[in-house]
Amino acid sequence: MLHLRMITPHPLTEQVVDLIHRTVGTTHLVVLSGAARDPAGDVVMCDVAREAADELLQEMRALGIDESGSIAVEQIDLSISRRADMAEDEAPGEAADAVIWEQLAESTHEESTLTITYCVFLIVATMIAACGVVLDNAVLIVGAMAVGPEFGPLAGICTGLVQRAPRLTARSTLALLVGFAAAIVATTVFSLVMDGLGLFHEGMLDDPRPNTSFIWQPDPFSFVVALLAGVVGMLSLTSAKSGALVGVAISVTTVPAAANAAVALSYGDLGQMWGSAIQLSLNLLGIVLSGSLTLIAWKLLWRTQQGRMIRRPPGAPRHTSK
Repeated sequence: MLHLRMITPHPLTEQVVDLIHRTVGTTHLVVLSGAARDPAGDVVMCDVAREAADELLQEMRALGIDESGSIAVEQIDLSISRRADMAEDEAPGEAADAVIWEQLAESTHEESTLTITYCVFLIVATMIAACGVVLDNAVLIVGAMAVGPEFGPLAGICTGLVQRAPRLTARSTLALLVGFAAAIVATTVFSLVMDGLGLFHEGMLDDPRPNTSFIWQPDPFSFVVALLAGVVGMLSLTSAKSGALVGVAISVTTVPAAANAAVALSYGDLGQMWGSAIQLSLNLLGIVLSGSLTLIAWKLLWRTQQGRMIRRPPGAPRHTSK
């Protein structure tokens, strides 16, 4: 269940209340007349099943509540209520399959903005991966993959393309390109410093590396794994199952490829540098392609579920079983 809190101008309050009343999957309706001060208006609160939330939010925005008032959405971790159970039973579909596009756009907006924190995470992850490729240490490679924050901008690009939001797409692309460029430059300098300290040397890069040589030797599986990771990554975001994102980060070779390219660049090894760049490009392209297609498919699928959404006629009882 989700909890909605709205500030509505008084002339629109009855329309909002009627809309909530007619939407299946809603319950616990509260109206506080004149309670809001900034902006002035009434406070309307209700709980809604996740399956019904997206359509309700769209209709609230159609009334202009987002401009004349406000709409806040919170996840309810625990709701002990028979009426809440009945509301969930009433809404068509399953909560785990529901996509709340406003929530997805907001989360990808936060994760896809070019910030100092984002750049530091990506730079440090790439430096850890650089140590991993030089030492041929798979543990360091996995750790660097888990630390890397690059899936946020990738998800932002997918969401922007599907939702036709060019500003989100442009912002996410900028964060991705600038972030990786900064990480590669910083890691190249890091490699030169480590070489000067005697901790790195060119022979370590040229020696056989059975655990990490795949990083700069892309093959068809590189693209296939990136496609699969993009599907799982977008599903984890749309279903609010963020735990799967760690597995997605570990399954793709983005940060390690950038790290290997940086180390190879510091030693002038153009072969490994270009191989790593191709590996990086294949992974990024595969994730964006499959992530966008997943969102399109999910959008079409959920549209059929919304077609089953039944409006209550005026005066009808608020809860009936499916």
